[in-house]
Amino acid sequence: MSQRILMVDDDVDFIAAMTTLLEANGYEVLSESNARKGFEAAQSQNPDMLLLDVMMPQIDGFDMARALHDDEKTKNLPVIMITGVRKQMGPAFKFQPDDTWLPVKAVLEKPVDPEKLLTTIQQNL
Repeated sequence: MSQRILMVDDDVDFIAAMTTLLEANGYEVLSESNARKGFEAAQSQNPDMLLLDVMMPQIDGFDMARALHDDEKTKNLPVIMITGVRKQMGPAFKFQPDDTWLPVKAVLEKPVDPEKLLTTIQQNL
């Protein structure tokens, strides 16, 4: 059985491109276009990993990552953040994964290198 990856991103073109890449590499891909639906899917669909955008309407990826970490059912779900926020906000806007403010396994920059994404997924599954 293939491993299931949930993508939460409001960019449908990005989801389509990453779905093609991930499915070609043997992963089953689920996707949601906002954090609220993504959180619900993380709880009900039991994915093996979550790929999460930062800039989304209503609830951003930072808040969603913390909510997942604080929830008993999803606290051990590995999350990789994929974002273009640093590019938009400038080099002074830096953040790194940690255990409280940003409880994710890795942060990758958009546009994400496909090989780097696949390697990061393999390292964290």
